[in-house]
Amino acid sequence: MTDFIVEAELREETGRSAARRLRRAGKLPGIIYGGDKPDLPITMDYNTVSKLLNNEQFHTSMLEVKVKGSRGKNTVMLKDSQYDPLKDTATHLDFMRVSASDGITMDVPVVAINTEKCPGVAMGGMVSIIRHSLEVSCRADSVPEHIEIDCGALELGATVHIEDITLPEGTEVHHDVNFTILNIAVPKGAGSAEAAEETEAENGSPE
Repeated sequence: MTDFIVEAELREETGRSAARRLRRAGKLPGIIYGGDKPDLPITMDYNTVSKLLNNEQFHTSMLEVKVKGSRGKNTVMLKDSQYDPLKDTATHLDFMRVSASDGITMDVPVVAINTEKCPGVAMGGMVSIIRHSLEVSCRADSVPEHIEIDCGALELGATVHIEDITLPEGTEVHHDVNFTILNIAVPKGAGSAEAAEETEAENGSPE
């Protein structure tokens, strides 16, 4: 069972010129590939799909693409989405055929939670996300919507590494280095101010 259904049509013409014509007509080109079936060029309604792209869950869920004029069911996941760098509008979508038990690797966004309770933030620090997404390996039907990093107990200057977090069951992030995901950044100038206070305390306060 899938959470999203995308309506599409077969795309007879391919290439950049054809894609531009489709986009001018309010269509979004894409392709379905993978499995033991041939690639299937498709076109979709841009306005309908752009709304789905704004849903975070759409990027990590199994989808069904119903292609008019094509036989069979297309159970897929969104593998890649290309955007216009100036307009920030989608220009092409790549869908990969999957089954529920398939092992896949996907980029999953990182989300910081409980930042309002973070002691480091209360002291003037800032949550600085170093890795905005993680390359996650799991079953196709178990891709997490996002990876949560709990900041509720993090002090000023604290750093969270990949080995500090508990991933959802059945999910792995392969890594050779215990890389940083986020930290509670010390405000600019805080270090020099603290050093000045320490020097003053050591030398005694001026009268």
